[in-house]
Amino acid sequence: MADLARKHVIPAIVPSVRERLQALDDSGVVTAFLGGEERAFAELVTRYQTRLLNFVYRTIGDREKAEDLVQEVFIRVYRHLHRFDRSKKFSTWVYTIASNLAKNELRNRSRNPLVLFQQVQKNWEDEDRPLQFEDPTSRPDDMYRKRHLREIVEETVAKLPEHHRNVFVLRELEGKSYEEIAEITECNLGTVKSRLNRARNSFAEIIAPYVD
Repeated sequence: MADLARKHVIPAIVPSVRERLQALDDSGVVTAFLGGEERAFAELVTRYQTRLLNFVYRTIGDREKAEDLVQEVFIRVYRHLHRFDRSKKFSTWVYTIASNLAKNELRNRSRNPLVLFQQVQKNWEDEDRPLQFEDPTSRPDDMYRKRHLREIVEETVAKLPEHHRNVFVLRELEGKSYEEIAEITECNLGTVKSRLNRARNSFAEIIAPYVD
């Protein structure tokens, strides 16, 4: 009878390595990788590849080059993760690497990139982050307007100084906090807020004719 019972015992469901990694926060995944779990690196790539690609693309305006730079970001992460200060946020560290690579790219070219955004609000609320181009609950005519505005901005090629553009993308499009931006850009909070304010004003002037 005991043997028969054992035959009908439902085996415990053991989570796969991928599922265990997905359940961890960034710090846990980093620890797993440094502990010898190579698949943990793939989890970090999965979490940040698209986000970093969007960030770099919006900063330099060249998607193909942005893909190359994001690949370089992960090469550097793989090589230097053992030097990462785990008392800090992994996301801030990886965005810092991406930001520096994007800035180097811009220094090596003469043209400025495109930065895309939805609209300018007369009373810019700091907590409305990040900007979204489309709201799936919007009416078709509203969505068309937003797509049209995006096309206008792309064609206009908004030209901001590099240091203004960088903080604008990090704050308005990536939703980073002021503290994170300060660490990523290696600037103090006052400088970050000043640059962001100037960037917002410049963008407002550029698209004002299209949103009035």
